[in-house]
Amino acid sequence: MRIETISVHAGRSVDPATGAVTPPIHLTTTYEREKNGDYPKGFNYSRNNNPNRESLEKCLAALEGGKTAAVFSSGSAAAMSIFQSLSPGDHVLLSDDIYHGTRKLIKQFDKWGIKSNFVEMTNLTKLKSSIKKNTKVIWIETPSNPLLKIIDLKKVSDLAHQSGAMVVCDNTWATPVLQSPFEFGADLILHATTKYIGGHSDVLGGAVIAKTENGFSQKIIEIQRTGGAVPSPFECWLTLRGIQTLPIRIRTQSESAMLVAEFLNKNKAVSKVYYPGLPKHPGHPLASMQMKLYGGMISFEVKGGKEEAMKVASKVKLFTRATSLGGPESLIEHRASVEGDETKTPQNLLRVSIGLEHPDDLIGDLEQALSE
Repeated sequence: MRIETISVHAGRSVDPATGAVTPPIHLTTTYEREKNGDYPKGFNYSRNNNPNRESLEKCLAALEGGKTAAVFSSGSAAAMSIFQSLSPGDHVLLSDDIYHGTRKLIKQFDKWGIKSNFVEMTNLTKLKSSIKKNTKVIWIETPSNPLLKIIDLKKVSDLAHQSGAMVVCDNTWATPVLQSPFEFGADLILHATTKYIGGHSDVLGGAVIAKTENGFSQKIIEIQRTGGAVPSPFECWLTLRGIQTLPIRIRTQSESAMLVAEFLNKNKAVSKVYYPGLPKHPGHPLASMQMKLYGGMISFEVKGGKEEAMKVASKVKLFTRATSLGGPESLIEHRASVEGDETKTPQNLLRVSIGLEHPDDLIGDLEQALSE
C-alpha cells in the first residue's frame, strides 16, 4: 500500500462493539482477569499495554516498514530507551550537528560507562576512523538540526554493519513520507512524534521503530513497559488521528518551504540559507537521491550577529516565536538561545518551521521583518 493509504488505515479498525469508525479511547488502567487468571484479550495493565497504544505502534511500524514499534511519552524518553539498552563499556558515535537534547542526554550516560563521541558524518573518512571496537550504535540525524546537513544513509549503514554496530536514524524532520531509512540500511528509527507525526502542536510523544525483531528491540520494549515512560491513551489517540493527514501536511509544508528558501536565498539581508532543496546546498545531490521532497524546515543566517537576528525575529507578525516544529502554524526561533551556553549554532541563525499558511503570506512576513 502507498503511504497515504497506510496513514489512514494502519492500526485502525471499526469498533466491533459499536460499529464506530473512529477508534474509542480506552482510559482504563487495568483489565479483568478470567477465573483461571488469564488475560484472553491480551491486556493486563496500561503501563504494559493499552488498545490505543497498540494501535499507534502498529501504525508507526507500518509507516516506516518496520517489524515492531514502541511509543513513549516524549522523543527524549524514546532516545533514552535506546541508550538504556546498551551496556557499560559500549560506545556511541553521533552526528556532530544534532538535536541539542540528544547531545545533553547521551552525556548523562557517561557516568554509567557508556562513552560517546561526535563526528562530522558527511565525511566518511572521518567517520571510519572514529569507529571503535566497542562502537555499538552510530546515531544519524538527516536532515540535521539545525544546520540541515545531509548524511549518506546507505554508506554510513554499510560502514556501521562492517564494524558490527547498529544504525539509529532520527527521522523526525523527514518522516516516512519523505525518507525511508530502513531502505538504506538503518536498524532503528527514532521519532519525536510531538512534531510532524502528531502534527498539531497539541500532543507530546516519541517512538522507536525496529527494522527486525531481535534482542535489542526487545530490550527497548521491556524498558518501555518496566519504566513506564509511556503516552496516555488520549495522547496515543490524538497522535493516531494526526497521522491520517501526515502525507498531505508534509508535502504542502515541503512545497511551501522550497518557495520560502528560494526567497531567503535572494534576500540581501540574509547571508546564508540552509535548505537541502537549494541546488547550492552541499547535500542537495544526496538529498535528491534519498528524499522524496526536502522537508518543511529551514535555517538561515541574518547579516550581522545575534542582535540583528533577534531583531528580525521580533518583527514577524505571522510567524510565531516558539520552539518546536511540524505543526500547522509557522514558527521562528533564535536557535542558539534555545541551546544555551554550549551551543555551536551561529549566533545570527534563525530556524523556521514552515506550517500550512499560504507561502506568499509567509514570504511577505519575512520580507517586512528583514527590511530596514
